[in-house]
Amino acid sequence: MQINTKFTFKYFAKQLWQFPWIFLLSLLGVVIGVTGNMMVPWFFKGFVDLLATGEVSSTVFNVAFHLLLAVAAMDFVSWLGWGMAGYTIPYLQSRVMKAIADECFYKLHSHSFRFFNNQFVGALVKRVNRMVRAFEEITDEIFFQFFPLALRVVMIVSVMTWISPWMGLIVFLWVITFLGVQAFLSRYKLKRYDLDKAAADTRVTAQLADTVTNHSTIQLFARLPFERKEFKKVTDDWYGKQIASWFFNQHIERAQALFMMVLNFGVLYLALRLWLNGTLTVGYFILIQTYLWELYHAVWDFGRTLRHSYEHLADANEMSEILRTPIEVVDAVGARNLKVPRGVVEFKDVTFSYSQKKIEGDGELERDVLKHLSFAVKPGERIALIGPSGGGKTTITKLLLRLFDVQRGEILIDGQNISKVKQDTLRAQIALVPQDPILFHRSIVENIRYGRLDATDKEVIAAAKLAHCHEFISRFPAGYQTFVGERGVKLSGGERQRIAIARAILANTRILILDEATSSLDSESEKYIKDALKILMKGKTVFVIAHRLSTVVDMDRILVLERGKIVEEGSHAELLEREGLYKRLWDLQVGGYLE
Repeated sequence: MQINTKFTFKYFAKQLWQFPWIFLLSLLGVVIGVTGNMMVPWFFKGFVDLLATGEVSSTVFNVAFHLLLAVAAMDFVSWLGWGMAGYTIPYLQSRVMKAIADECFYKLHSHSFRFFNNQFVGALVKRVNRMVRAFEEITDEIFFQFFPLALRVVMIVSVMTWISPWMGLIVFLWVITFLGVQAFLSRYKLKRYDLDKAAADTRVTAQLADTVTNHSTIQLFARLPFERKEFKKVTDDWYGKQIASWFFNQHIERAQALFMMVLNFGVLYLALRLWLNGTLTVGYFILIQTYLWELYHAVWDFGRTLRHSYEHLADANEMSEILRTPIEVVDAVGARNLKVPRGVVEFKDVTFSYSQKKIEGDGELERDVLKHLSFAVKPGERIALIGPSGGGKTTITKLLLRLFDVQRGEILIDGQNISKVKQDTLRAQIALVPQDPILFHRSIVENIRYGRLDATDKEVIAAAKLAHCHEFISRFPAGYQTFVGERGVKLSGGERQRIAIARAILANTRILILDEATSSLDSESEKYIKDALKILMKGKTVFVIAHRLSTVVDMDRILVLERGKIVEEGSHAELLEREGLYKRLWDLQVGGYLE
């Protein structure tokens, strides 16, 4: 937490300093506002002393009137200062909050596939929102609480010292002690309560998001009572930590109120002794009491504000952790754009494991998914990857897209090592049709156009017709402007898959990956899609992942993977002539169905 807190402060300061003149104008406005406010009691002290003389004359009236004008002038100066701060601070905050939100968005989406596998979507969204709001709250507290407090303490201690060195010393020591105790208690509360409370709040959000995402599963298995109990567990935990934090706040506030009563009595008793000696006038009592109330108000808010600041830092802590986390897959220094004139793909001695922990000895990685894998794919060749689950089929395509970096070996596209090229240009040259496409909650035309953002409506419709989307899209009242719902839930699995195929057709890349691309289609739709895929695959280097072997019989070459190694390769006819894994799988599927 301490490391993250330092990081958060530095990060916020860096963002603020992008707008130095607005920042300095905001501080100047606060200085003018506080100074004008603190000068009012001084002139009012003279006004009271004048009236306390008991003399009634035009001269006294004129002097008193000018003192009132001075009070009004100081009020006006304070009004101007706070007005300046009131306009510049929101402008500054909104600019910086936008910059933070933009950067959090970019940094979050720059993280690897592995990072998102270990996170809840709802929790990530909340972390970004908390980071932005934490900046707003903390800067509010700096501009309107901490900085004005520092100015007020300096002015009040200076005036008290001028009245009486002993009075100034008493007030100074009291302020230092009070603020020190508040800082200590706030840090203690942060460690003891606030971090746990923020973590519990995140767990509530994550649990809620997880159940909302799996709403249909809960209904189908009649597990609402079970999920309700599970959710109650996390809300009970949050409640306990929340109430403990609030009660601790109340204990602190009762103690500091008592502390203030002691100072008030001590300073006024000293002032009374000075009045008895003829040192102070009645006006000084007004001045001292007014300044003491200003001081009490400022330091009272200091304790509460400091605790709130720690709470906001705790809120920002989780996003700071993400911002500090190194991005796993990054572009190499001097990375170039990938150019794919032919579409040759080569895997050379590739070893990969999802666990990055190394064991003793020769440095092999634990639980290798791929082991010293080597193969080459010619331009325009159609390759099928088949084999038992866990054999490494999907891993090959993830490494080709560089969602992960290999631990050993290299992957080349047209002789270019993909770890040395820009990721965006790599992925722009590869189209993927996944087994379970997830769509944006946007219109159908926007989802298809995602394959090529500059495509015209005519090109989008042409791609949709090739993918046999146009038929069902035309039946919607809004046609291509129909919104598909979150993750595309308003469409069936087959319709989502055809949208993904249309998107790939529109992208028209040299390299194509089909990951069970017809698995969600009915027999009639599958026939249409196979015709579309033949057009899509023409002239492209194609990787097809399939469990249904009937979908790969026309492939140029079939790679049979088992435990991260290629155990067989050849055409469908060639593999059937051997008594190997492929023939056994074929006999299980085709022969088993015939029986």
